[in-house]
Amino acid sequence: MTIKLIGIYFLILVTLMLQACATVQLNKTPEEIYSQGETNFRKGNYEEAIAEWKKVKESYHSPELSARAEIGIADAYFMDKDYIEAAAAYEDFRKLHPVHAKAEYALFRQGMSYYRQIHGIDTDQLPVNNAVTILESYLKLYPTGEYIQEVRDSLKDCRNKQLQYEIYVGRYYLKTDKYPAAIARFEAALARFPDSAHRDELLFYLGKAYREAGDNEKARNAYEKLVKEYPASPFAAKAPKNL
Repeated sequence: MTIKLIGIYFLILVTLMLQACATVQLNKTPEEIYSQGETNFRKGNYEEAIAEWKKVKESYHSPELSARAEIGIADAYFMDKDYIEAAAAYEDFRKLHPVHAKAEYALFRQGMSYYRQIHGIDTDQLPVNNAVTILESYLKLYPTGEYIQEVRDSLKDCRNKQLQYEIYVGRYYLKTDKYPAAIARFEAALARFPDSAHRDELLFYLGKAYREAGDNEKARNAYEKLVKEYPASPFAAKAPKNL
């Protein structure tokens, strides 16, 4: 048998296999497949739900059914704690359906997908920064939105984590005797986060950085501001009484 004939037989075999797959797929309507996905989603079988909803999406049966399948896929990723895939799926939905009734929900869930990826202040800050960007977008686009309170709470927590990261890096500079770098980090953080719950800690370490750098006047100013604005703070109690 020549190579050419083998190639022809192979193509015929592949064609028959594809036709068989297509026949199986046509045994159920897109609506029935979508309903199967809903059943699996309710049972917590998220991978199965995603697989079925992808079939619905790829069937191009109707724009609305495809949109429902797309948001379902994103929700299934989210519930399965696959937040990276969830964030991407919610973003895709918003790009494809910017004025859809679920666009607000998708933006909220995209922000929460990034928020759920945050693990600590000393780790990659990309999820925190992404969460802040999306949650701030929600506040601008939906100032009276359905999820406004949760967005505000999550955004506040993200900003506190950003400040804690700045303190973490600044303290590293202090520990390694890089006082100008520490001062620059703390000063920038003070300007960037004027309402953070960790400003007392920030002022304390700013004073310490100035003191270690030999600038007692600026150290005194930072400590005095700490004691005046946060008299009950444990950091105020640690501030030097005389410089």
